[in-house]
Amino acid sequence: MTRSFHAGSPFDTPDAEIAAALEQVSIPTLLLSLVHITGDPRFIRDYKQAGLFLNEVQGFMSEEDKARARAEALPIIAGYRDAGCPVPDPLPPELVEEMLDWAACEHVGEDNLPLVLEELDLDGVDPRRPTALEDPGDFHVIVIGAGESGVLAGVRLKQAGINFTILEKNSGPGGTWWENSYPGARVDVANHFYCYSFEPSNHWDHFFAEQPELRRYFADVVDRHELGPHIRFNTEVRSLRWDGAAWTVDTGNGSFTANAVITAVGQLNRPSIPEFPGAETFTGPAFHSAAWDHSVDVTGKRVALIGAGASGFQIAPAIADTVEHLTVFQRTAQWMFPNPMYHEPVADGVRWAMEHLPYYGRWYRFLLLWPGADKGLDAAIVDPDYADQGNAVSEINAIARIMFTDWITTQVGDDPDLLAKVLPDYPATGKRTLQDNGSWLNTLKRDNVELVRNPIERITPTGVVTADGTEYPADIILYATGFRATEVLFPMTVTGRDGADLHEVWGSRPYAYRSITVPGFPNFFMTYGPGAHLAHGGSLILNSELQMRYINQCLERLIEKNLRTLEPRPEPTAEWHRRSQEAIRKTVWAHPSITHSYFKNADGEIHTVSPWRLSTYHAAVYEPVWSDFREE
Repeated sequence: MTRSFHAGSPFDTPDAEIAAALEQVSIPTLLLSLVHITGDPRFIRDYKQAGLFLNEVQGFMSEEDKARARAEALPIIAGYRDAGCPVPDPLPPELVEEMLDWAACEHVGEDNLPLVLEELDLDGVDPRRPTALEDPGDFHVIVIGAGESGVLAGVRLKQAGINFTILEKNSGPGGTWWENSYPGARVDVANHFYCYSFEPSNHWDHFFAEQPELRRYFADVVDRHELGPHIRFNTEVRSLRWDGAAWTVDTGNGSFTANAVITAVGQLNRPSIPEFPGAETFTGPAFHSAAWDHSVDVTGKRVALIGAGASGFQIAPAIADTVEHLTVFQRTAQWMFPNPMYHEPVADGVRWAMEHLPYYGRWYRFLLLWPGADKGLDAAIVDPDYADQGNAVSEINAIARIMFTDWITTQVGDDPDLLAKVLPDYPATGKRTLQDNGSWLNTLKRDNVELVRNPIERITPTGVVTADGTEYPADIILYATGFRATEVLFPMTVTGRDGADLHEVWGSRPYAYRSITVPGFPNFFMTYGPGAHLAHGGSLILNSELQMRYINQCLERLIEKNLRTLEPRPEPTAEWHRRSQEAIRKTVWAHPSITHSYFKNADGEIHTVSPWRLSTYHAAVYEPVWSDFREE
């Protein structure tokens, strides 16, 4: 029998080393693996988890139960080793569903099963892999961008046998993980979930990997799938135009033609720097976090950090102990929740289990997916009958606020001035909620760090002046001011049927049918398009995989039916956008108290964020509804 790439690999590890590894593993995940090894469901029936919470992978189990599980596991794993590590027999579907419910600490439900069973992929078949076409002919696809979704597009197009070229403005793959090399840069989705489902890595250095490791991961995927010959690096797309038969894509390095285009440029891609009066007069180095100048040494310098969202939240702790003084300018306080694993390295025992214990990695992925999937959406939905809408939008949202507040106040301690600055005054989860292991607030309590909440009025040659007239001297200015997230596909010009300019069609309200296609723009597909940003959980890689399966099916139809064009009809597109907007308006993200958010456009509307449960969107893009498309 062929070994599934999820079933574990043979090993000859001595008992003592196995026992040491078991001291470091997730016990719920271990018990699920034991069910596979033995076929015996008692390992989930004899043990109970006390609950499941994001990034808590021990199920709040007692130390006694964990010790008992390790003791039971050792002889079973040793026997599995001595038997030559045979591939476990498939488990009955009803037992797998029981295991899912046990792992989730609740009933997973029929609606969620298609998605979570795909993610588990216990058969190791990569269920989202496209069909290899018998004769794709000379059909050619241009992919714009070689970040996570562009690399994914390349993998899937190659598997389908479709000719493609990836155009990437940077000199290497990884997108945001190529560009954002600032100190402290790391992912905020646990890495054993933030990776392609068909390319799991058992060798992450940290549970939340730092930028260099993420950059290596995407480069390794490019190499393993031999995508290099298909990628044109240092080639920035400036415009693309549909001429009635094909797309012409213009870059700084010439033009390309294609039957279809896939954009994979992301939304957090183009830096946004506020236009502060006097900024051009500053005499020291000044740069955006996404364009970090590594020739500048911050050691012993007075540094002004403008912005304290996700990037600033990571930069400040990373440089605070080397600068002379750090002044952090924050427009809005951020809600944060505890994550003790945020900076933790992956123990050797965990890596061993990922590599050798059958399906350990798949169930661990589920333990990361489930509490981070739609629980955030549950807390984001507005209950119109909840009385105190200024404080919280529902009872669940109020509980989240209490938990987050307790985490903040406990760390701040006896410092009412600092607490007043860092405690948000809007409902919890209304903006991007940050993960914290204590490093952020501990940084703000340092003697050489000051948090400033007064608005910036202007910048002088030697510092930053706030609205109250106070000048803060600075040798270096760091802009951690985010990205032009609501300007989808900026700054490219996209010209579709009859000369329609996509940005003029959209105005400030970008939309797309199921976040992927737009009427009037034939054979044009977007990953991470309007309405695809996940503000409530999940992973953008997961979303990209779902979208690429849908796109592959569209390309397959174009090729096999010998169609010239495929585009969505206006009516279903408008209906999808209407439903999306109706759902968005019922979330905390649209709350009127939140005036500064990268979710909102200049009119205070949200058009880039998904309001859908992961299972709902999975079902929506599982396969195209061809009657919703215009074909020629």
